[in-house]
Amino acid sequence: MRIPDPSFSPHDGLNKALELLASPSCDVVELPFTLPESGLGDKRVLEMLSGHVLGKAARLGSPTSLAHMDPPTPWITWAMALWNASLNQNMLHEMTSPFGAQAEARVLSWLVPYFGMEGGHFCAGSTIANLTGIWAARDAVGIKKVVASQAAHLSVEKACRLLGLDFVKVAVDRKGRLDCNRLPNLDDACLVLTAGATVTGAVDPLDLVGAAKWTHVDAAWAGPLRLSRSHSGILDGIEAADSVAVSAHKWFFQPKDSALVMFRNLDIANAAISFGGDYLSKPNVGVQGSRSAAAISLLATFLAWGREGMAQRLDHLMQMADSLADAIEKSDHLELWGRPQTAINVFRPTYSSTAELVKALPPGMLSTCVLDGQTWARSVAANPLVDMDLVVERILAASREDA
Repeated sequence: MRIPDPSFSPHDGLNKALELLASPSCDVVELPFTLPESGLGDKRVLEMLSGHVLGKAARLGSPTSLAHMDPPTPWITWAMALWNASLNQNMLHEMTSPFGAQAEARVLSWLVPYFGMEGGHFCAGSTIANLTGIWAARDAVGIKKVVASQAAHLSVEKACRLLGLDFVKVAVDRKGRLDCNRLPNLDDACLVLTAGATVTGAVDPLDLVGAAKWTHVDAAWAGPLRLSRSHSGILDGIEAADSVAVSAHKWFFQPKDSALVMFRNLDIANAAISFGGDYLSKPNVGVQGSRSAAAISLLATFLAWGREGMAQRLDHLMQMADSLADAIEKSDHLELWGRPQTAINVFRPTYSSTAELVKALPPGMLSTCVLDGQTWARSVAANPLVDMDLVVERILAASREDA
């Protein structure tokens, strides 16, 4: 007679997990240094890890959280993540992810028109999305080098190292954008344009799309603005690119790891990045083999919010960044590097060090960055729950105290 294993069946332990999520344990229990010989039991482990996983976590939804490009996630994505984990669907094979494959196709069909693309697939982050786009450029059209600004994400240089391609860095202009006057010959190149630089949020001139043998746009950060009627114009020109990367776990508010790579000519791209296998019903496309059904979470979010709901949150964050920039510009104690292009502010105190300013503020309010050898403070409007009045008040107060 088969004896059910309770560790593989839903029971009241899940209720305990939800209870701890709402009210994490304050106790931080020391974890064993060696692998336990006997298990401690599911519920005991929940209580043990609650103080670590939940109690020690960075609070990305805090009213003062502005330091990073990592947003809080809506609760519906938690539910989808739980469902996905319980099923362990593998997008490598449609037989193990029948609805996951449908969900991915549906979400892509909704999104690709905003970018002028034909199709694509999900992957675990824009590092892989950028690698995939550049890989397609190499094997589909035979590019020999990659050209990008010195502000391009490090994943672009990583991709070149992995793919054996020369990488040419181009200087940026005073707004942090690729300097068009410094471009080399692009006849055999993949030009990577950044839409939302990591440090400054700068958007490279997208009228350069089409100037190279292949153009890839790294829109990991700013890509979702295409859904905003107020701000989509910031990315005009992206629709003529050959490939586009977008991080869903940034401004689409998804859990890690979720990103999209999209192609203007899907057949040409997929032919370059696909591999067959005797055990597969169809070729495996892209860098990853096994991967989770991350599209289900984004599908649920779009169904719950709609395009308008997503756009409203993005517009709100753009407005919040502008309001912070306004306050910085009016202050005699702060210097703004430049107006925010995609909801990222870079600034520094006039009379003290940046490190002292950041240290005087709540953890997670600001991060630091280096531009032209100088250290600046940086804020990123990724958190729809931010209390910008409180943030402005605290930053202005700290800058005056340091004066």
